[in-house]
Amino acid sequence: MSERWLVIGAAGQLGTDLLRVLADRPDIEAIGLTRADLDATDQVAVAKAMADVSPAVVLNAAAYTAVDAAESDEAAAYDANAGAPGVLAAAAGLAGARLVHVSTDYVFAGDASTPYDEDAPTEPRSAYGRTKLAGEKAVLAALPEAYVVRTAWVYGETGANFVKTMARLERDHETVSVVDDQRGSPTWSRDLAGGLVALADSRSAGGIYHCTNSGETTWFGFTRAIFEELGADPARVLPTTSDAFPRPAPRPAYSVLGDRRWRATGLPTMRPWREALHAAFGAAAGSFRPA
Repeated sequence: MSERWLVIGAAGQLGTDLLRVLADRPDIEAIGLTRADLDATDQVAVAKAMADVSPAVVLNAAAYTAVDAAESDEAAAYDANAGAPGVLAAAAGLAGARLVHVSTDYVFAGDASTPYDEDAPTEPRSAYGRTKLAGEKAVLAALPEAYVVRTAWVYGETGANFVKTMARLERDHETVSVVDDQRGSPTWSRDLAGGLVALADSRSAGGIYHCTNSGETTWFGFTRAIFEELGADPARVLPTTSDAFPRPAPRPAYSVLGDRRWRATGLPTMRPWREALHAAFGAAAGSFRPA
């Protein structure tokens, strides 16, 4: 008999890929709910959804991800990134469901020089980071056995993301200037989805995990790789600094996440980011190329 798994934020970049990954599992009946389907801050609505679906696993891929907008609307970001996850965690606990909640590298200061361990001190420097950290705490307070999974630099077929933006700029501009002083691990949402499903399957101890494609680069290096996948000359990508692109929210200079706990569970190591990018273009090249 198949288990029911519930995907919250099913229309988003990660939620869409979670449903794709789960569609290949005959032992799982995946049910996706979008923001239009469910207000996850509404305790009554969430309780009803849990009762209707009776999920074995809840995968929360919903979030307020407009990093700059959060600086001037932190209350809305808090509702989505902390209030809703807390409600979901409490309801999942009452329903006896395993919960996987997705968080971010922005909970760290971004001033490290080696990968952040899961237990490294948090020090968010943006409203987005503060609200996501509050969400982690709300989830684990309501359901200590939940999985809180931090990730970074995510891109995929659905919605707006860095890969699509660079592909559009490649089409429209002779050269593109991209910051070379921020480091992280580009992560394909399909690989992330597979990792989250594997973690839920593992029934490992709850708590905080890190999951990104392996290796690291800068946004400049990432963009050169994107140009290569587009068949464009990577020399058209020029390096610059963060000072050239001032933003309302500060960006972490270093976002690489260590995966000590992930490896300790025996879960498969995530493949290198460059290999994942090539696979992403192979699987959905049309989605990344501007019309």
